[in-house]
Amino acid sequence: MGGMTSASAPARFTVGFDLDMTLIDSRPGIKAAYQALSSETGTFIDADRAISRLGPPLDEELAYWFPQAEIPAMADRFREIYPTHAIAPTPAMPGAREAIEAVRELGGRAIVVTAKYEPNARLHLEHLGIRPDAVVGWLWAEAKAEALREYGAQVYVGDHVGDVRGARSAGALSVAVPTGPCPEPQLREAGADVVLPDLTALPEWLAAYVRTQEG
Repeated sequence: MGGMTSASAPARFTVGFDLDMTLIDSRPGIKAAYQALSSETGTFIDADRAISRLGPPLDEELAYWFPQAEIPAMADRFREIYPTHAIAPTPAMPGAREAIEAVRELGGRAIVVTAKYEPNARLHLEHLGIRPDAVVGWLWAEAKAEALREYGAQVYVGDHVGDVRGARSAGALSVAVPTGPCPEPQLREAGADVVLPDLTALPEWLAAYVRTQEG
């Protein structure tokens, strides 16, 4: 992304963001990609059901539709056809751009940590004009803590209980938005420290949080 910052840069206030259903509404694009894979392979995939379970790694969803031995090849093919079918139909979530800019306006650094294949994650962000300081892909749930710790993230924002687990594993504050498959009670039960209605509420919350940290 433009303005990429290395993890070894001097410590700055850092906020991490999940991608699917946090910054982008990836349901239309992922549905189109599953439909294309289904058509190409002749294997039935209930794309509507698949996009109701967004969050976990691709292989977990493909396991519902393909034999175990075929999953690696199907995952590779899905990622290959993904840019053709999934980028253009995918919009930003309300408040996504403003959330990234709010971090910058407070002198911080915004990073994206996602389970998605990193090149495709970058394509989404570039297409939508969302420019975080760093993008790290292929990390799910507790594994997200690797990147969050590397970049010194104090806050991680996500929509899934896996994101809550990742934040807590990294010792970061878990800020959740119920804009994906997990409703607010489930996010709170998983240990979210803060639940906002959506990203439009983040700038005001973040400014108040930074003031308390500085005070």
